[in-house]
Amino acid sequence: MIAYLARRALVLAATLVVASLVVFTTIEIVPGDPAAYMLGLNASPETVMALRRELGLERSGFARYLDWSTGMLRGDFGVSYTYRTPIAGMIADRVTVSLPLALFALTLAIAVALPAGLLAASRRGGALDTAVMGFTQIGIAVPNFWFAMLLVLLFAIELRWLPSGGFPGWQAGVGTALRALILPSIALALPQAAILARVLRSALLDTLGEDYIRTARAKGLSPRATLWRHALRNAMIPVLTIIGLQFSFLLAGAIIIENVFFLPGLGRLVFQSIASRDLVVVESVVMLLVFAVVMVTFLVDLAYAWVDPRLRR
Repeated sequence: MIAYLARRALVLAATLVVASLVVFTTIEIVPGDPAAYMLGLNASPETVMALRRELGLERSGFARYLDWSTGMLRGDFGVSYTYRTPIAGMIADRVTVSLPLALFALTLAIAVALPAGLLAASRRGGALDTAVMGFTQIGIAVPNFWFAMLLVLLFAIELRWLPSGGFPGWQAGVGTALRALILPSIALALPQAAILARVLRSALLDTLGEDYIRTARAKGLSPRATLWRHALRNAMIPVLTIIGLQFSFLLAGAIIIENVFFLPGLGRLVFQSIASRDLVVVESVVMLLVFAVVMVTFLVDLAYAWVDPRLRR
């Protein structure tokens, strides 16, 4: 088990190093000068050069990469070109929105998908199975931003049960803040729940066809007990993979939903930074999201070892 964890940790570290090089190189070769963009079309070349020196853009790419990467190890992400404030503080403010939103949406997706997948697998070929698969197909096909607008029209405008957008901050109270995240969480959770339910159903059906399942049934174990005690745990490996990928997507890929609901999250910060050519903010946020994805993958690997005892050896 220790050797397994050590190998996974080495892979994690190497992945982060390679990812940092790719992120920095990719963003640096994007056309356009941040200094010229900030000063406008009528700025003189001398003024642009002075701002480039102030921002450190005159240094070599290797020197800027070293400063950026070593700074991140110390928790220093640099200073925003546009807002002239520490990026670490900007990210900390946005994480308090994006992380609870991702966790809320993932919790809703799991709460819906697990019972749906179990019911569909236990009633294979029946009316319930057909209904669940039909609803999951709709959930995958419907764009989440369109579903989000329908939720706003129904629950915010017509019924006036929930706010239509914005985030009051956690200082306004946990209940008030969570109310602002309910609609975006539902909009994000719908397609993820549909995908997870279909994966769980397929994994359970494959597991239920194994020899040890037939042996358990031949010994007199009830179908329900066989499903819960034997099939479910062995079917969880692909499900854990999907859950890890979904959390990473929800944390990094909620740009459209955050813009629909005017949520000040990481996705919206990246969108605004790209629009204003604030490259150092884009680099730092993207690298933070890469780190989150890699860490989630590492935790999923640990869950594999817990689910499958063979990996511990």
